[in-house]
Amino acid sequence: MQWRNHPNGYGLVSITLHWLMALLILGLFVLGKYMASLDYYHPWYQVAPDLHRSLGVMVALLLVLRLVWRLVNPRPRPPGRPWERRIALWVHRLFYLLTAAVVVAGYLITTADGQPVVVFDLFQLPATLYGLENQADLAGQWHDGVAIALVSLAGLHTLAALKHHFIDRDDTLIRMLRPLPPGRSAVPGANNNIHQTKRQKE
Repeated sequence: MQWRNHPNGYGLVSITLHWLMALLILGLFVLGKYMASLDYYHPWYQVAPDLHRSLGVMVALLLVLRLVWRLVNPRPRPPGRPWERRIALWVHRLFYLLTAAVVVAGYLITTADGQPVVVFDLFQLPATLYGLENQADLAGQWHDGVAIALVSLAGLHTLAALKHHFIDRDDTLIRMLRPLPPGRSAVPGANNNIHQTKRQKE
């Protein structure tokens, strides 16, 4: 099993972290919109926010793990033209930034009155910054806006992956679905294209 990244593809750890974060972020966005529609007497009125906060902390932990794993692993060679590779790099950086921002904003909402963040009734994150004027309202606006921006960026990212798969016919999408052996491509002819590009540079 290919656990680590290599120049031609992602390892199982990177793939798992990617899809776990994607599912959690999308699920949290849907759950957040659902929470806003609940009235006081709905059975999920208290349960949904507790679940939302706990899953948000899990996203924060996965983000840290993903950044650490990226530092100790080679980044696979991105396909596409030079301008596409630059855009892809900045999109990934923006993903990390928006994810961190939405998590911090959610933390500031919960701790605005000095209350800790309870995570699945297993442990608590203490309030470190609270009592600021309109903290909950301002953090709430920031949380909602950044969440919309994050999900919108994910939508564009998905469209770009589909474009690579169906139009460019490279292995951008496939190598994020399963680990590829080093030196091999999931798309016939892709390795030849890489070698041709190398020869052109030489």
